[in-house]
Amino acid sequence: MSLKEKVVQGATCVCNFGTTPDTLKVLTHSKHYLNDNSGQRKLAATHKDIGATFEKNTFGPCKLQPLPGGYKPCQIMVTGWSGYYEKEKYTPPDGYILLEDSKASCPIGGKDCIRIVKSGQIGEPTKKNLQNADSDLQSHVNPVVDMKHYTRKNDNKSVF
Repeated sequence: MSLKEKVVQGATCVCNFGTTPDTLKVLTHSKHYLNDNSGQRKLAATHKDIGATFEKNTFGPCKLQPLPGGYKPCQIMVTGWSGYYEKEKYTPPDGYILLEDSKASCPIGGKDCIRIVKSGQIGEPTKKNLQNADSDLQSHVNPVVDMKHYTRKNDNKSVF
């Protein structure tokens, strides 16, 4: 698993035979959150997230379903995942965590036709991160703001 990101709700996926990406939704549990300070948005995705588990449930026109003058619209139906991390299991749903290089299968596209292009994880700095930040480095990265004297406008209190 070395340096691979775990997949969370909000991950962007594409199909080899579709034209449009879609966003993964975790429907199998509401307990395990990753890289989410508030514990409200980034549910851990597992290999048990199968079926219609995307926001729009379509990758656009499916190239494997031609019609006169175009293609039939894709209807996502994940039948299974491969490449998940078998050393990390979440209960519920009794599923192994998906990694950024995991792939999904569908009855039309076949084995491993759906891939993850973005894991859904975005770094969220916390107050503690800012407190521990190197002020000299921060002054070079963001010279406009003096982090030592940063206060909120409304209440004149230090952010730290």
